Amino acid sequence: MVSAVFHSPADAITTASISKPIAGSSTTPSPAASRTKTPRQPINLARFWMRVLPPLAGFGLLVLVWELVAMRSGGGFPAPYETWLQAVKVFSDPFYSNGPNDQGVGWNVLSSLQRVALGFGLAALVGIPAGFAIGRFEFLARMFNPLISLLRPVSPLAWLPIGLLVFKGANPAAIWTIFICSIWPMIINTAVGVQRVPSDYMNVAKVLNLSEWKILTKILFPAVLPYMLTGVRLAVGTAWLVIVAAEMLTGGVGIGFWVWDEWNNLNVANIIIAIFVIGIVGLILEFALIKIATAFTFEEVKS
Repeated sequence: MVSAVFHSPADAITTASISKPIAGSSTTPSPAASRTKTPRQPINLARFWMRVLPPLAGFGLLVLVWELVAMRSGGGFPAPYETWLQAVKVFSDPFYSNGPNDQGVGWNVLSSLQRVALGFGLAALVGIPAGFAIGRFEFLARMFNPLISLLRPVSPLAWLPIGLLVFKGANPAAIWTIFICSIWPMIINTAVGVQRVPSDYMNVAKVLNLSEWKILTKILFPAVLPYMLTGVRLAVGTAWLVIVAAEMLTGGVGIGFWVWDEWNNLNVANIIIAIFVIGIVGLILEFALIKIATAFTFEEVKS
């Protein structure tokens, strides 16, 4: 519908006389007016300090407790400043190599990450398709749910002797332990995501007579992706926890072996440094996967 507004001639004359500039007047804005800018929004200092102060207070409390423990130990436990000096020395050359059992912290971290990548990659290749199948078919869900409930709570260290017996080597045994412990979060989260797909979607797929491949790629995968990425994030955290314990028992090159070797040398400062390195690497892995999950997640799920 088109609407029009009509004015009387008198209104038109009045409007024209108002809109006509007065003779001798200038429409150019004054310099003072041109220099006027929109004021910027003030910084919310209360919100800023609430974001900054609590983490600083937490780290300050940690350092204070650490210092008190060091003072009570009578020199047996390194103080924060002493540990800091040792950390500067350790990270001044993190990639030195004086033989298979004497390598820098950088090589140990890279070796651990390589094992985590192999074990986690194999778990993803098996766990994600298994989760889709278990969530999609009720028979498979009833078949595997008791097995998953039975095996999931088993400690990672209980799987390590099985790996040593079957694979006859420390490195494959560590990868096997990572695999068997990180596969469960991916299976469970993926299966739960498939089971929570709205039934209307599946009814439409039946009406359109879609193939199983079309259902998987066009309906299930986009809907299950947030659940699947959550399982992947949990699995990576589990894998990084498992590798440290596995390397303490299997030996070789790795951050877990480095911790155990420093304990045998009674170098407590290096053990504390290794604890911080393990935490920082785990935090980086967690942050990276959160960013990836956010990039592939719908807006309503992000919030």
